Amino acid sequence: MPYLFTSESVSEGHPDKVADQISDALIDNFLAYDAKSKVACETLVTTGQVVLAGEVKSEAYLDVQDIAREVIRKIGYTKSEYMFEANSCGILSAIHEQSPDINQGVDRKSPEEQGAGDQGMMFGYATRETDNYMPLALDLAHKLLLELAVLRRENNEIKYLRPDAKSQVTIEYSDDNKPVRIDTIVISTQHDDFDEDEKMLAKIKDDMIKILIPRVKAQLKPSLQKLFDGFDINHHINPTGKFVIGGPHGDTGLTGRKIIVDTYGGKGAHGGGAFSGKDPSKVDRSAAYATRHIAKNLVAAGVCDEILVQVSYAIGVAKPCGLYVNTNGTSKVKLNDGEIAKKIEEIFDLRPYAIEQRLKLRNPIYSETAAYGHMGREPKTVTKVFNKGKKHEKTVEVELFTWEKLDYVDKVKAAFGL
Repeated sequence: MPYLFTSESVSEGHPDKVADQISDALIDNFLAYDAKSKVACETLVTTGQVVLAGEVKSEAYLDVQDIAREVIRKIGYTKSEYMFEANSCGILSAIHEQSPDINQGVDRKSPEEQGAGDQGMMFGYATRETDNYMPLALDLAHKLLLELAVLRRENNEIKYLRPDAKSQVTIEYSDDNKPVRIDTIVISTQHDDFDEDEKMLAKIKDDMIKILIPRVKAQLKPSLQKLFDGFDINHHINPTGKFVIGGPHGDTGLTGRKIIVDTYGGKGAHGGGAFSGKDPSKVDRSAAYATRHIAKNLVAAGVCDEILVQVSYAIGVAKPCGLYVNTNGTSKVKLNDGEIAKKIEEIFDLRPYAIEQRLKLRNPIYSETAAYGHMGREPKTVTKVFNKGKKHEKTVEVELFTWEKLDYVDKVKAAFGL
């Protein structure tokens, strides 16, 4: 029987994402000046206020207020009428030194035996549904908001947009799990105040349907463009009405409160641990990246069409407690899922230090992950400048989204005889 599946996304101006981006900017700055930094920092944002809290072990000294203000400015909160503005918001730092009780479980004389920074289970997922091996509904939800941000910054075709926004996409699937059509698109976007509410709402709906959605559709390959054609798509555009009050003034934001948006949009599974604000010794982050890397390379190599990979750890212990695989009946090899898991253990070293080294996670690469998803992004090399124009300016060349590289496909094919 056909079924519907839904995923959502939120923009960089959503209060929870503002918090994530500030936390990851702190991580990047600590790692840029001290690659051995141990950091777990949380951010809270609300009307006119930013609160930073967490634990740090680092040789680096940061102007955390300046870093937070620069993030807020870059997102677009630069006007006083937003009630949350980069230059005027209050910033309170309650960051303190990391507990030695935690640190003793992580650091080892031999780096290879570095223990996991916490217990827990992490999941990676990949599907052949899209070219970036991500679930389609989530991929479309992200694309809608990425293009909406482009339109906001262009300030050309649409001039009233403010930074906060959400999207949601519902897709109908056939009995054999193939996408048939787009059933519903939901977009809620913050906007400037208007004199006439009804006229404003009609214009926003018209602009989203006639400008935004066609721009996103044009980015897709023909087989996906067909999902938009010949169907009566339900469009819910700002369904509650006016959306002038938004961002941290409309809703308090917290680090780590959009973990499903960050990962697979409800497809697969999630272990519960957030990513942003954590250095890579925290396996909540590094092992989630590692399992995504495994899943993507296995699907790309032709082992299966879809796969969920789980790994689990005990705090202070290097070797994983267990590895679980589920190919949902899509395996193309003559091995059961348990045997596939054994093969994965032979190919990929899942000790925390090995993950850090393989994926180059001790670099300042995290600010780019903090909005529009940590998975499914394009791996690339960029040059980043920290403290530009100041006394301690530093330029670093880094690889972003290394866990999205298909650099293990040949090794996987060799191991599985493909």
